[in-house]
Amino acid sequence: MRLLLDTHALLWWLADDERLPATCRAAVADAANDVYVSAATAWEIATKVRLGKLPGAEALATDIAAKIAAEQFSPLAVEVTHAQRAGALPFAHRDPFDRMLVAQALAEDLVLVSNEALFDACGVRRLW
Repeated sequence: MRLLLDTHALLWWLADDERLPATCRAAVADAANDVYVSAATAWEIATKVRLGKLPGAEALATDIAAKIAAEQFSPLAVEVTHAQRAGALPFAHRDPFDRMLVAQALAEDLVLVSNEALFDACGVRRLW
């Protein structure tokens, strides 16, 4: 399975937070699965740390690439086609980070690890 971690899923994985369901933990931990972290997630974390909305994540925001590599996750770049698809998504969700993750999951045929049930309306495959 090819997984794309939503920002909260990544943060909860790294913190070993019980809010990440056991099914998601098992899928992320399974070496047979490929786990991706979007550049949009790095952007969201850095933005929220700068705004004071993500206390305790300063070290992560400083070097998220190293943390992704240490977890043996793969970075997923934002491509022009992803941006075009995110902007054109026909659902009423205004968060640009979430729209990008949905667009990337659809474009790259990834399962989105997220608690956002409203993503289901976009046709994205979601694990939670």
